[in-house]
Amino acid sequence: MIYFGQMKTITIRDLRQRWPQAEAALQTEEEILITRDSKPVAKLVRYVEGKSRRKRWDPEEHKRWLKKVWGNKVLPSSDAALARARADRWEKASA
Repeated sequence: MIYFGQMKTITIRDLRQRWPQAEAALQTEEEILITRDSKPVAKLVRYVEGKSRRKRWDPEEHKRWLKKVWGNKVLPSSDAALARARADRWEKASA
């Protein structure tokens, strides 16, 4: 492997033939520049596991958030409007 400035570089051929060494180098290097004919073609970066997955949707927590945002204001339900729109669509499709 060659150092190109501060970044470590490796040729495509060396990467194929010396993968274990390249993988070990990724443990200490942030990234390795992959070259072909002395020209950069790709960058190999270390994969860092995400901190945590997104929390699952909690309906009770959502209800508390709605109350905090909207207070005691009663919002009209969209169920009736959706049912009408779907009924219209069904009638048009069957006609």
